[in-house]
Amino acid sequence: MPAALRLAAAIFLFCISTICCLEDGTVPDFSNASPAALPYFTQVFYDSFANFSESFAVEISQHLGFCIKDPKKDWNGAFNFSSDLEFVSDCITDTDGDLTQRLCTAAETKFYFNSFFIDGGNNDFLRPNKNCNTTSWVSGCEPGWACSVVAGQNVHIKDSANIPSRTQNCRPCCEGFFCPRGITCMIPCPLGAYCPRAELNTSTGVCDPYNYQPPPGQTNHSCGGADRWADVGSNSEIFCPAGFFCPSTVRRVSCSSGFYCRMGSISEKRCFRKNSCKPNSANQNITLFGALLMVALSLILLIIYNFSGQILTRRERREAKSREAAARSAREIAQARERWKAAKDLAKKHALGLSRTFRRKSSLKSSDQHASDVPLNLSNPSTSMNKEPINVSQMENSIEDYPESSGSFHVQIGETNMKKNMPKGKQMHTRSQIFKYVYAQIEREKATQQQTNNLTFSGVVALATDNNIRTRPVIEVAFKNLTLTLKGSKKQLLKSITGKLMPGRVAAVMGPSGAGKTTFLSALAGKTTGCDVSGSVLINDKAESIRSYKKIIGFVPQDDIVHGNLTVEENLWFSARCRLSADMPKADKVLVVERVIESLGLQAVRDCLVGTVEKRGISGGQRKRVNVGLEMVMEPSLLILDEPTSGLDSASSQLLLRALRREALEGVNICMVVHQPSYTLFKMFDDLVLLAKGGLVVYLGAVKKVEDYFAGLGIDVPERVNPPDYFIDILEGIIKPPGINVRQLPLKWMLINGNYVPPDMQQNLSTVDILEKDCEANDSSGSGDQSAAGEVWDNMADEFQHRREHLEHKLSKGKDLSNRRTPGILQQYRYFLGRVGKQRLREARIQGIDFLILGLAGVCLGTLAKVNDESFGAAGYTYTIIAVSLLCKIGALRSFSPEKLHYWRERSSGMSSLAYFLSKDTIDHFNTLVKPIVYLSMFYFFNNPRSSILDNYIILVALVYCVTGIGYVFAICFNPGSAQLWSALLPVVLTLIATQQRNSKFLSNLCYSKWALEGFVIASAERYSGVWLITRCMTHRSFLSLKSRAV
Repeated sequence: MPAALRLAAAIFLFCISTICCLEDGTVPDFSNASPAALPYFTQVFYDSFANFSESFAVEISQHLGFCIKDPKKDWNGAFNFSSDLEFVSDCITDTDGDLTQRLCTAAETKFYFNSFFIDGGNNDFLRPNKNCNTTSWVSGCEPGWACSVVAGQNVHIKDSANIPSRTQNCRPCCEGFFCPRGITCMIPCPLGAYCPRAELNTSTGVCDPYNYQPPPGQTNHSCGGADRWADVGSNSEIFCPAGFFCPSTVRRVSCSSGFYCRMGSISEKRCFRKNSCKPNSANQNITLFGALLMVALSLILLIIYNFSGQILTRRERREAKSREAAARSAREIAQARERWKAAKDLAKKHALGLSRTFRRKSSLKSSDQHASDVPLNLSNPSTSMNKEPINVSQMENSIEDYPESSGSFHVQIGETNMKKNMPKGKQMHTRSQIFKYVYAQIEREKATQQQTNNLTFSGVVALATDNNIRTRPVIEVAFKNLTLTLKGSKKQLLKSITGKLMPGRVAAVMGPSGAGKTTFLSALAGKTTGCDVSGSVLINDKAESIRSYKKIIGFVPQDDIVHGNLTVEENLWFSARCRLSADMPKADKVLVVERVIESLGLQAVRDCLVGTVEKRGISGGQRKRVNVGLEMVMEPSLLILDEPTSGLDSASSQLLLRALRREALEGVNICMVVHQPSYTLFKMFDDLVLLAKGGLVVYLGAVKKVEDYFAGLGIDVPERVNPPDYFIDILEGIIKPPGINVRQLPLKWMLINGNYVPPDMQQNLSTVDILEKDCEANDSSGSGDQSAAGEVWDNMADEFQHRREHLEHKLSKGKDLSNRRTPGILQQYRYFLGRVGKQRLREARIQGIDFLILGLAGVCLGTLAKVNDESFGAAGYTYTIIAVSLLCKIGALRSFSPEKLHYWRERSSGMSSLAYFLSKDTIDHFNTLVKPIVYLSMFYFFNNPRSSILDNYIILVALVYCVTGIGYVFAICFNPGSAQLWSALLPVVLTLIATQQRNSKFLSNLCYSKWALEGFVIASAERYSGVWLITRCMTHRSFLSLKSRAV
């Protein structure tokens, strides 16, 4: 017992002295310690070493912050030996308690790690120092050996400025430590390393497994311990090998079955399926999970492919049922109304007959009484026959005015109750209420139109008093000496056109090819670019820009610019919601759309997709009518149409023109280009603008006077010949009437109407012969003076000027004089969002193919680009960036490239560009979030990187969002072919620039692929700790191209 007490007292006194030494930074000496106190000594040593990082934590943060975020955490991750300190105890015993005198101080540690930042870390030798130099080279300077400090010298382990003199008692490095060549101290091996004592390989003469040679000629110098801790590419011998795990730096344990151990592991990790990992497995095989995910993804995509249209189809069916029920109810009410009117007319006719009978009987009876002198009893009004005609007349008027109050002739049709109970305006919320109101109005309009067509008196009165025909703000367009000249070549497209287009009239613009018909309409609509415009265009006798009225001006282009992946009704309804007044109730908007569908004869195809080139939809004629309907639904005051009847048969053309004449009844000014209309169609126009080649007016006036005008010039239309065809053939030069020169017709029109005659035409006023000769001379001289090179240059200048002014015209904003408050940006954003959502649902098959290709790319790259611990899987991530960038950019091009023409049309009509773009971008966020999931579900399970799937997903989301924006830019700025080429080329070029260290840092910083690769590498490197710490910093330094100073 006394001996035990003395041992405990000795241990206590030694611990007190050790603690005092630790407080002032002095390393205690364990050489004279008792073996029984060894566990306490070991713990004291570890406690002093655990706080070792505090001496240079600030410098680590400053110079190695790019790879070490938390120095204390990473230090503990590399040197936290608290779970197993056996190797420290063994070293204390092996060095006779001299371990603390052999341990490297902060200055020596910094001196060693500083060598990694000299020559890129490729230098295997340390610089000369106090203990190892050309004049002093003890055996402890050799790899795997260490020495003790000089006797009597106090060593401060946290001293980061001075290297102590350490040349005494040199011996091999302990197990679990490494002793670099060029310094004479020991550093503990980090966790994840395996540092046993080296053994001499007699056949090679090197010390295995560290591959260094003992110094020649020194027989007493044996192999020592580990000699170096560096990155895995330079020195992988210190790393715990794959298939094993090293719970301490001196123990290596084989990985059990059902577990896997990667290089540098300190513990074994369980496999997802225990029977999938054999003993000593370096990694788990989770390819099966990837294959299962691929099968599940394929099934999901197959379901989407086959049932993508069912969501919208079911909704359309519900709307169709509600609409059909309302239409059927409205028709029944209309039929009942017709029956009631027929019964009312019959009752009136019968009452009129009774009235005549009573009058005749009354006259006969009164004559008989006068003959017999029998006095009448006037006191009883019930027997007085003089009152009967008055009663019958009152009954007739009562039937006429109040049909529901007549019991004998009352027919219950429910219309009165419907009118009383029908909600008005904004009170209509349900679909059935709106449809009932709409179709009741349409049936009432049909009845009024039928009465008008029958020319009945009641029909004329109803038409005159019809409140449903609303007049709109009128726009009268007057133009005087309107001339358009190309800015480059100075070619005149229109020449001195004077006239007026009146509200409530339908004007046809006709002429041969090249006469400037479309140019004339573009000039009226304010859409001409690349031209000098002279003359004046007045709007309601005011010199205002017609673009100030764009909200109430409809322009139907020659091409059918209609969304093919929307139905007919959806196209019209979207145009109505965005362009009609925001104050108009929804029921009235629906009425406008239904009226247009009814008038254009689109009822049968209202729920059919318009169709695209790849997918068949409605017919060409129906598509043309939808193109016109997009402008009719916004209730314009001026409607300009460019060849709306081209491609239509005679019946469809008449149907379209009747609809336009209905618009003209509401005060709309309509002007349209027509090519060779039939005689019936020609007579439906009010005015005619006939142009000759060169943009000269031949006739501008009423259609009914055109034949008389040309007859006055000696041009008579033969019998059974369509007048417009005959006039165009004359202007084309196909028909040459005797004594008539085509070139003289525009001049005669100017002279007859007193219009301005341009100077170049005034010299041709004498005779026809002189006119012909001068014109021919001018033509020949003009062609002779203009060289081929000059003509090419002028054409290029015209094209450049046209494109520049076209862009300026589209993006410019002017004051609004239309007095129509359309929906704001947020409301239009909601409308655009609904439209784009429907389009994406109908394009779900294309989206599914994109997802399938992306998943296959993940499978291929995950299989081919295996994880390399030296670069943290950078090669696989490089291929990932290229593949994801390419596929996502190609997908992003479809957002804008196919709809450029649609966008320009909608923007020119006053719709918001911001709402359009935001809606596209919002819907594409679905792809931004889903595409990384699709790719990672394949790549991650086939590649099995160390980084977490969440980190990879976050980086991929940022990458997809970035490349989607770049794809937007390409789609907006380039043609589809050029945009696809740039999308395929740019990811490869930028990735090559980002991964080449010799390229300019400025250029690499502009490459998104650099930042994406850095993100992947950093996310992966954070999973490497302990023995991987130096590898992490060296790889970061290589990929991030950072110039860090040594600690």
